[in-house]
Amino acid sequence: MANDWATFGADLHLELRGTRLRAGLMDALREAVRSGRLEAGTRLPSSRSLAADLGMARNTVADAYAELVAEGWLTARQGSGTRVARRTAPRTPAPSAAQPPPAGRSRGRGRPAPPAHNLNSGTPDLASFPRADWLKAYRRALTDAPNEAFGYGDPRGRPELRGALAEYLARARGVYARPERIVICAGFVHGLMLIGQVLRARGVRDVAVESYGLDLHDGLLRRAGLGTPALGFDERGTRVEELAGLDGCGAVLMTAAHQYPLGGALPPDRRAAVVDWARASGGLVLEDDYDGEFRYDRQPVGALQGLDPERVVYLGTASKSLAPGLRLAWMVLPRDLAVEVAEAKGAVDWSSSAPDQLAFAEFLRSGAYDRHVRAMRLRYRRRRDQLVAAVAAHSPETRVSGIAAGLHAVLALPPGTEQATLRAAAWRGLAVQGVNQFRRPTVPSTLDGLVVGYATPPDSGWQGALQALCGVLP
Repeated sequence: MANDWATFGADLHLELRGTRLRAGLMDALREAVRSGRLEAGTRLPSSRSLAADLGMARNTVADAYAELVAEGWLTARQGSGTRVARRTAPRTPAPSAAQPPPAGRSRGRGRPAPPAHNLNSGTPDLASFPRADWLKAYRRALTDAPNEAFGYGDPRGRPELRGALAEYLARARGVYARPERIVICAGFVHGLMLIGQVLRARGVRDVAVESYGLDLHDGLLRRAGLGTPALGFDERGTRVEELAGLDGCGAVLMTAAHQYPLGGALPPDRRAAVVDWARASGGLVLEDDYDGEFRYDRQPVGALQGLDPERVVYLGTASKSLAPGLRLAWMVLPRDLAVEVAEAKGAVDWSSSAPDQLAFAEFLRSGAYDRHVRAMRLRYRRRRDQLVAAVAAHSPETRVSGIAAGLHAVLALPPGTEQATLRAAAWRGLAVQGVNQFRRPTVPSTLDGLVVGYATPPDSGWQGALQALCGVLP
């Protein structure tokens, strides 16, 4: 037999404190039904009596009842009042062999363990984010921020950040950067989307890409309506001389300072050749300088953009030096292209948070960014050295390359063993990538290897990840 409304009114008084009346009443009733305090079929007081009990207008209660009836929590019939609706309890699916067991329990013999160690490339050590220094910069930036900084602003980004970046990039990366030519974007992908949109509007048909790289970038260009022919690759890097034979190619996307993922730097003669091609053809070089700050065994390789600022688009990011969650990146553009990209960005959104931009500007100007990069460069170099030593001790035949710079290394594998090694890694709970994961579909498979992101694990997980890696090497 259905229960009548009893003592729930006292509970409602408590739950409604400090809330908007109707919303608070609806939330309280929903929670009472969920928790079982109001069983299905329970009759609620009339809107008049409940309004008197709660000290609110009758219409407020009546409107709340009506909305809950519409949502299916209550039912209302002439002559029988308002009652709690009968709701079918959600069914709990029976355990199935196809469902993974809870974390920490055995998975049986037919399924590899979930990853316990992460050596995927592309991410810095997130535990090392300089929280205290960033908070200090954020506070100072907010204190000094003009009121207009909290408006919509310039789609190119905050002038404070563009000015700080122009100074830093000229000093650290050899980039010719004037503030009016810089556009702030929410990550490299956002910048590439804008560039692709502008190039397509200009009538560009194709943007050449390297033989090995991220499918995500290739896909973004294709979705912009651009073809993506792949340039050949040899022991000296990308074969830029092939650009001359690509009719309709208006740009080339490159990681010239540190090829991703194979790790080499484009030789000086090929750097000059790709800029000469851009000058002669009227094309553009899109330079992805994703980890330009991290060099270990040599002097830093300057950005390609310094050779010809009117033919090279420089794209940089804080995703590797600080953290991808900041969503801060930048483009340094030729004079005519800067206007078009800013217009394309402004027509869609402004993306990057103005307070974050101001904080990053302060972080750069105060020297905190340089200190952080120096500290992380030492930490990552130690990890790289430990990786090289561990591989040499466990698998002397394995060649490690791409180690002069960046946050990852490439471990060469015997031909035909890459997939078996990746399966062995999965069984050991190790997340790691194979070289052929980055190969363009039109490029023949000639390399087997692992791309090891030694920056990714926190300090507490580094040794375990290194041991797991050595355990799967041939």
